[in-house]
Amino acid sequence: MKRKTITHAARLLCVLALAMTMTTAAFAADPPEPAQPSPCYPTAVTRSEDGGEIRKMYDLGPEDDPAGIPRSDFEQEGYHYTLTDLLKQELPANESRQHTETVSVPSQSKDMGAVLALLPQTKEFITEDGLAGTLALKLDTVKVEVAGYGSSTKSVTATRTYPGLADQDTQYIPKSITDNGHSLTLQTVNWQTEGDGHFTAVASYSGSATSSYVKGYTVTADYAGTVSRINLNKIRYVAIFEGTALEPAPTEEPGDTTDPGLTDPADPTAPAEPTAPTDAPTGEKNSVLPVVAVVVVVLLGGGAFYFIKRRR
Repeated sequence: MKRKTITHAARLLCVLALAMTMTTAAFAADPPEPAQPSPCYPTAVTRSEDGGEIRKMYDLGPEDDPAGIPRSDFEQEGYHYTLTDLLKQELPANESRQHTETVSVPSQSKDMGAVLALLPQTKEFITEDGLAGTLALKLDTVKVEVAGYGSSTKSVTATRTYPGLADQDTQYIPKSITDNGHSLTLQTVNWQTEGDGHFTAVASYSGSATSSYVKGYTVTADYAGTVSRINLNKIRYVAIFEGTALEPAPTEEPGDTTDPGLTDPADPTAPAEPTAPTDAPTGEKNSVLPVVAVVVVVLLGGGAFYFIKRRR
């Protein structure tokens, strides 16, 4: 009878020790953190002319997780943008379309021969969303416009002769004249004596003339053709963000020096409020659990030993 009691007590102690060990290990193990998806980056970004909408395109492969597409609000160029829709598009294996690209080049001449020398017959282009192709020049779209005007000023002189004057008096000489549309003023007078006692005045006039000239030309032309690309099992996601214009920050009125953050200052002499005790860190709790388990096992073992001894 005593041996059976001792055997049962020993088994009970083993079961309790094993249970406490498993419980301690379960409490000590931290729960695994969920894996974060890899961030995705846009392959193209378009913005409406009024700034009210931004579209970000993501071309993802089969192994890419679309959860990595950013969905948070952001601010850009005076607008606050919020995600309103996320579209999913299946891309074809071979994508192609017609595309027209307008180019602009400067020119010093408007002569068509010189202009065409600046425009190659074909050009390689890559669109914003990654399609590429060779485009051909459309001659009927070539335009030459004046890029700007400049001005220059130069001196203008003229001479006038006034014969048959009774004496050398400048009151008979005009103080200003008009020559080829330019206004000139009198500068000097040379007197010559005639045979009959009269005088001839040779007057010199001068002024300035301003003229304008073309500083240069701007040549524009269209290139058109087919652009394409090969999509290797890509899936396109289009994140649509709608923008709201931000209100400008209010300007501070002159003389208003009130700081709203100092309207109710705290009393520096007041005692600091006691802070609530914080919970012990998880690491400290886990380190206490094994000690508690050992104490429980020891107490149970001591009680069992005392019980067996009394029975004997």
